[in-house]
Amino acid sequence: MSPQRIFLLSPANCNGTRAKQILSPRSQSSLAAELRSRRGAMLGDVFAFVSGLYFRGKLTYAVRFAGFDGVHVITPNAGLRRPDTYITHKALRAFADGDIHHHNADYRLPLEKSARALLDEIGPGCDVVLLGSVASPKYVDVLTVIFGERLKFPIDFVGRGDMSRGGLLLRQARAGVELPYVPVIGAVLHGARPPKLPPLRSGAGLYARPT
Repeated sequence: MSPQRIFLLSPANCNGTRAKQILSPRSQSSLAAELRSRRGAMLGDVFAFVSGLYFRGKLTYAVRFAGFDGVHVITPNAGLRRPDTYITHKALRAFADGDIHHHNADYRLPLEKSARALLDEIGPGCDVVLLGSVASPKYVDVLTVIFGERLKFPIDFVGRGDMSRGGLLLRQARAGVELPYVPVIGAVLHGARPPKLPPLRSGAGLYARPT
């Protein structure tokens, strides 16, 4: 049976402070040790650590409503990958060196290839929901060519910053209620800032890792 909906998650910043922390040979955290191992660490775990609330919210929400089979993460140089894909220390360093720009062939071509393969796999009734910025061409210009009006996004993202989006997604995942989605093509992508969300309870909405 074809899925009704799949999620595409924008990547974490692999060149920021937390990425440098986990890449440091002096880091003694369990995740850093996994990353340095031969098998590596799960992409979802690494990006959730590197990005914090925003990616954790996207991943928790997407897994809650589509399971790991229905979630694909955009990477800087390897196209779409499932969050339970294992990546190594070397792979994360390559991500950090990547330039996420729609004119950069090292980023765009793998994304186009894997997006087309995904399009061939899903049925005609399956929506493709982008959890990421739709105001930037770095994702939209690549993905709308392939998915057209099937590419959607949560309309509640409009006017929110990254942290607000992450908090919203965690709340919706905890409540078990999906947000409304609209096609990216033709949508109003900028708007007034919505009211501030109430504080999240500590540890709310953590996604369940696959076993």
